[in-house]
Amino acid sequence: MGKKSIVIVGAGPGVSSGVAKIFGLKGFKVILVARNEKSLGELVKSLEAQGIEAYGTTANAADADSLQTAFQQIKRNHGIPEVLVYNAAVIKLGTASKLTEAELLDDLNVNVVGALSSALQVIPDFIERKSGTILFTGGGFALTPAYELASLSVGKAALRSLAYTLGEELKPHGIHVGTITIAGTVAVNTNFDPDRIAQTYWDMYEKQNERELIYQ
Repeated sequence: MGKKSIVIVGAGPGVSSGVAKIFGLKGFKVILVARNEKSLGELVKSLEAQGIEAYGTTANAADADSLQTAFQQIKRNHGIPEVLVYNAAVIKLGTASKLTEAELLDDLNVNVVGALSSALQVIPDFIERKSGTILFTGGGFALTPAYELASLSVGKAALRSLAYTLGEELKPHGIHVGTITIAGTVAVNTNFDPDRIAQTYWDMYEKQNERELIYQ
């Protein structure tokens, strides 16, 4: 039997790097998905230097066709993943009254729609297999919105609802959907160190008994 694999959409330094490391050190094959090919390659090399089997695939989280192509390649080369983590987000300052409709829609495409698009690439396979884990990187703004980060606050609230609704729908099929709500600013050598936060993802995967874990 081959290694289990984890796919991380929206990979980069920070939380996704920590998640890649902890799952990789637990014996998972790590497949990273991001837009920037150069930074993707650097992250893959960093994981390989730690003895982790890692691969990179470029895709735009805001483009459903791009994600579909990426997942087709992933499944062709590495099989059906065990875990999907969605970590992409648009983080920018701006109040609600200053947002245009087009800007909000563009942000939601990354913050929420991309999460559903990614999940849809694995759900049929997970249902057929009767197992699988989907984890979304949430944020404290889903619970306590910040007016100066209006778009992100709306997006994280919607993502949290997606995790709950999708989770209840897929639970009878043996699929676990959860969200890690990070209620603080991610920074190395603090309580919100990416490696410490990443442990929460592993715990949720391993225990399969929580829909949401609030990291604070």
